Amino acid sequence: MQGWKHLIPTDQKIKYINALLKVGFDTIDFGSFVSAKAVPQMADTKEVLESIKLQDSSSRLLAIIANTRGAEEAVVFDKISYLGFPFSISPTFQIRNTNSTIDESLIRVEEIQELCLKNNKQLVIYLSMGFGNPYGDAYNEEILLHWADEMVARNINTISLADTVGVATAQQIGFALKTLIPKYPSTTFGVHLHSTKNNWKEKLQAALDAGCTRFDGALKGIGGCPFAQDDLIGNMDSELMIGYLAEQNLLKGIDTIALQESLLIAGEIFK
Repeated sequence: MQGWKHLIPTDQKIKYINALLKVGFDTIDFGSFVSAKAVPQMADTKEVLESIKLQDSSSRLLAIIANTRGAEEAVVFDKISYLGFPFSISPTFQIRNTNSTIDESLIRVEEIQELCLKNNKQLVIYLSMGFGNPYGDAYNEEILLHWADEMVARNINTISLADTVGVATAQQIGFALKTLIPKYPSTTFGVHLHSTKNNWKEKLQAALDAGCTRFDGALKGIGGCPFAQDDLIGNMDSELMIGYLAEQNLLKGIDTIALQESLLIAGEIFK
């Protein structure tokens, strides 16, 4: 929602998230504790959280934070299980996205991890621009693997390799996961992929072939970081992913009726 050009009314956000909570997803990224000036779409996150109904859902909530202050706000809420921090391996994008250098962001990771441990939360690190960037910053596979190593060294248990602008190839995705998953069996490595209608399947299959079991997506492929570039490439479409995984008997526990209801609501919101 954060990149959507029109403000979405709070009641529509609540309705949509509560519908998603009935589908059977493991985790719902429901909001962000970030600057209301920088991301006005997320200014009502606390209000939305108050009306989220978790009682009959197996899903858990994740909130995005961009700094230690945001983490301090988020950890006080019992409904939140995960805090997600975007750590970019592109120096330019880290400044654009969180107004901090990579070195400053590494300090933030350590501070946020400490807050999570004290408050029974789990930190999820997104290694954004994980497969290349449009800014001319240096990129190679060794840089991605280096920062994954650094996060594991700081006891981060969940790391998502993020294809923030949709430039990843299937070969890059496969290489990174095939390197990291066997190396760190106690760490969950997932993928946050952006894709077009033409290349989503090959990216998804590359991650599956590498043993990945954690996938981010968005219904109708809506989304994209508003600080990435002018022309956003959407998130991988959850509906396509669900259908593909179900065909291969790799997915259980999805309520198809609740999914269709969520798709109808998404169609109303994201016109």
